[in-house]
Amino acid sequence: MNKASDDASGLAIADKLRTQASSIGQSISNGNSAVSLTQIADKAMSEQSNILDVLKTKLVQASTDTTSDEGRKAIGKDVSKLLNQLNNIASQTNYNGTTVLQGATSASAAAQLTFQMGEKAADTIQTTAGVRANLSGLSLDGLKASADAGFASAGSARSLMASVDTAINTLNGWRADFGSTQNQLESAIRNQMTQQTNIKA
Repeated sequence: MNKASDDASGLAIADKLRTQASSIGQSISNGNSAVSLTQIADKAMSEQSNILDVLKTKLVQASTDTTSDEGRKAIGKDVSKLLNQLNNIASQTNYNGTTVLQGATSASAAAQLTFQMGEKAADTIQTTAGVRANLSGLSLDGLKASADAGFASAGSARSLMASVDTAINTLNGWRADFGSTQNQLESAIRNQMTQQTNIKA
């Protein structure tokens, strides 16, 4: 077929299929980029989870009367630095300039992210809005203030243990959302790769 008049209807069908295959190819590319984003977010939150585990252990150490006041001050310094690092992870983790663990500032939550995964406007996959994996978002400001002061007593350290437990649960919820979004994306990519192969054929 050298020109449209050779087979006008055939050319129209072929062009439509070519456009569809091209669009699906871009959708697959979108999906792969989105999978990378969710993996970056998950690995960053995994490190934050490790930090929270260490914080809980240090609070248990500071919460017993066999630890001296000087010992609690030393523990407070460690806890304070770990909390600073948790904050750094939240502010620095991004994909192509888009922060994924908090908004543009520490006081704002990450926006809902929408990934175009098909030819139609409605063919999208979204993350859940509201991720704010920093001290304020995880309600750890009180722990930071107490750690900076060196933990006044075993009782004051003990009273903060529940806040770390809550932070762990909150962080795990966000990780689960990113994990389920990644599963959804990978399924969509596999389906679209099958479509693209058969459309090209």
